[in-house]
Amino acid sequence: MFFSRSKPLVGLDIGTSSVKAAVLKPHRKGKGFTLQNLGIEPLPPEVIVEGAIMDSGPIIDAINRVCEVARIKSNEVAVSLSGHSVIVKRVSIPSMSNEELAESIYWEAEQYIPFDVDDVNLDYQVLGDSADGDSMEVLLVAVKKDKINDYTSVITQAGRIPLVVDVDVFAVQNAFEVNYGLAPNQTTALVNVGAAVTNVSVISGGHSRFWRDLSMGGNNYTEAIQRDMGVSFETAEAAKCGKSQDEIPAEELTPILETVNNEMVTEIQKTIDFFLSSHSDEQLDKIVLAGGGSRLESLPGALGERFGCKVEHLNPFEAITVDERAFPKEALAEMAPAAVVAVGLAIRKGGDR
Repeated sequence: MFFSRSKPLVGLDIGTSSVKAAVLKPHRKGKGFTLQNLGIEPLPPEVIVEGAIMDSGPIIDAINRVCEVARIKSNEVAVSLSGHSVIVKRVSIPSMSNEELAESIYWEAEQYIPFDVDDVNLDYQVLGDSADGDSMEVLLVAVKKDKINDYTSVITQAGRIPLVVDVDVFAVQNAFEVNYGLAPNQTTALVNVGAAVTNVSVISGGHSRFWRDLSMGGNNYTEAIQRDMGVSFETAEAAKCGKSQDEIPAEELTPILETVNNEMVTEIQKTIDFFLSSHSDEQLDKIVLAGGGSRLESLPGALGERFGCKVEHLNPFEAITVDERAFPKEALAEMAPAAVVAVGLAIRKGGDR
């Protein structure tokens, strides 16, 4: 979001439960990409809590391992952030020149950002003129400096150079757009279910219109199983992923998952309804799921039943050339949900905003 270069970067997604890395080689004349490198390395529990880095050592080790295993030679990376320290807002401000906007943007941003503007890195992009002609639509993105410093520090300590700091919701949208394009007559909700944070964004009329992060994800299911069944994190995680566990009978697991499913779907519904309430002429056509947490078998059905629309998974390699000798189809399909943000970051190139 903030800075970039023209050469391909390593898309590095430092999530709560794992570190993902991807490198895409652009085709000549900018027509598509080939998957060059891809890897995922798990992180121990409690290393990152609510987006805050509690122990940098295991993260540094995971970055080095994923680059070694995936044979990634480049040390220049793009990383993205999400959660309470990240604010993304579409705002309307009085029309002004680019020079005037550059001078006044911090003052304008103070009205919309719940942090001291001196404590954030701020970026913005003019989206166009408002319908009244007297104002313009501007996309504001603010991230707390201490969060950026925490994440760029572990990358630097791992011997890499953080050249791009982006936002998860935009990385997901990049992955969606490069693989599926943007339908001008469709309203689509992208729901990226991570371990601790779920990113929701709405694309309508071929444009990104709404963004929000929810403080819940795949860990909510794991923690509920731990709490109700009295088992370890590892056992609960395996049961959540559909791996049979002797300590957890299926008939006792199902109601636990259904309870958390209902909580998750309700929060997603509140978020999407908030958008639709201010756009009464629109209706939701499709939900596209991404993220490691989206692999829970019962989630797509629960969302489809609640919203009454089509629910499908985002394949971040749908339109990307893949050598199946290097990346076997079954292994790639297993990694795909968790790789969406990393792929979206790997798409970045010089001059992007």
